[in-house]
Amino acid sequence: MSSAPIALFSIALYLASASLIGWRLFNRELGSVQALRQATLGLGFLGLILHTWLLYQAIFSHAGLNLAFFNALSLASWTVVASLLISSLSKPIENLGLVILPLAAITVLLDLIYPGVGFMSEDASWILKLHVLLSMLAYSLLTLAAVQSVLLAVQDSYLRRRKPNTFIRALPPLMTMEALLFEMIGIGFALLTLALLSGFAFLENMFAQHLVHKTVLSVLAWMVFGGLLLGRRVWGWRGQKAIRWTLSGFLLLILAYFGSKFVLELILHR
Repeated sequence: MSSAPIALFSIALYLASASLIGWRLFNRELGSVQALRQATLGLGFLGLILHTWLLYQAIFSHAGLNLAFFNALSLASWTVVASLLISSLSKPIENLGLVILPLAAITVLLDLIYPGVGFMSEDASWILKLHVLLSMLAYSLLTLAAVQSVLLAVQDSYLRRRKPNTFIRALPPLMTMEALLFEMIGIGFALLTLALLSGFAFLENMFAQHLVHKTVLSVLAWMVFGGLLLGRRVWGWRGQKAIRWTLSGFLLLILAYFGSKFVLELILHR
């Protein structure tokens, strides 16, 4: 079966789910909120199932795992969407899909248009495969935290001006949003710690393996998120300071993985 129709259908489902979120957040005539929420999650999960099939076809082969740049980008977005949808079954965070689902749709489209080759051999050690898994999980949760921090910043700004609109009123209370943010960061930080430790286990020569930038930036991101959690626990950091630290750590993490991968694969062709 051709992957193009499946990809386009997955994109359509992601965008439809995001559109329902937007309609529910900005429309004053909310109607049955619970029914809309269920429809939103249903469309998202259907898109995720098709996205799963696409990734299986693109990544898994007898030669090994094809983790070329756009495959890896699509896999990362899949991990973020899966984390979002599963977490939304028990927590009120599905509104993050307003940003995440369209971005996931873009990665599916880019992977369809620009297929690439970048194999991780089937003979790769289990510790390397564990490192990749932990890295993806850490990335997904810290991505959700970054989007959550942006929504928190918007919500805080409107509440300070005492001009909450329909969008702001549809969000959970500010304290709940902040608690969810630090919960995501805490779990993401733990996973990032494990990812770094497993990465150091197979790291032999950073320069020969072209991993120096990725390693340094990842450690810096780890220090930023660790510093934020320490500041929260010891000095009670919250609000704008927490938002700035979260976005700074996320930017470092993006540069660590996708920045270095972009340069090596698409510019230097290594």
